[in-house]
Amino acid sequence: MSEWKTDKLTVKQMPNRTEMGEVAAKDIHDCMVKLLSEKQEINMIFAAAPSQNDVLASLIAYDDIEWNRVNAYHMDEYIGLAEEFKAAGFANFLNDHIFGKVAFKSVNLIDCTAQDAEKECARYGKLLSENPTDIVVCGIGENGHIAFNDPWVADFNDPEIVKVVELDEVCRQQQVNDGCFPSIDNVPKQAMTLTCPTLTRAPYMFCIVPAKTKAVAVKATLQNEISEECPATVLRRHDNAVLYLDADSSALI
Repeated sequence: MSEWKTDKLTVKQMPNRTEMGEVAAKDIHDCMVKLLSEKQEINMIFAAAPSQNDVLASLIAYDDIEWNRVNAYHMDEYIGLAEEFKAAGFANFLNDHIFGKVAFKSVNLIDCTAQDAEKECARYGKLLSENPTDIVVCGIGENGHIAFNDPWVADFNDPEIVKVVELDEVCRQQQVNDGCFPSIDNVPKQAMTLTCPTLTRAPYMFCIVPAKTKAVAVKATLQNEISEECPATVLRRHDNAVLYLDADSSALI
């Protein structure tokens, strides 16, 4: 494993995604155990994407985490997801990979079936504001997004907690590349997302990014100017953020 800092961001590079997931899960586990020794309960936000498979599998394998003292949230959800593609919804993904695997104190889902997306954003934002986040487990998109804060809608000073966004074509194509949809025509054009400040307000952020499809975004995250043109660059301002890479995602740095 190689480890270094870029600005405030700690970067850990592993030879493969299995080891990457194990190292990230160990760090998340240790952070959870520490916080649970100090607080009655903690609040965690999870990303939903195949890039998270390894870390989630390793994390739920620990038998000493008091999940019944952890409240779970997720960071984005589609709007207008066709019935035949409901399995690609982020709540469903997380139910399959972690929410349905361990006994959380509570699991709090964004409602993709809500008729009024703006109202649903307000509801979820109120929930998050009343239950401040302790830990974010996230990834980076092929266009450098975090959650669904694509470059043209990201705002590091966003006044909103959760908002409705239009998804760009790179972001939508990524969902096809990840095997979640058969074609870009099936990917919804809108989503609800937690904003950049909502995510970075958490005291601890663990960002897990495997695969060669993310190499360009990883290079931009670490080498570009910190700006909304590559939203993930905001991680370099965070006091306790760690970026986990495998050989493929780190190939260009």
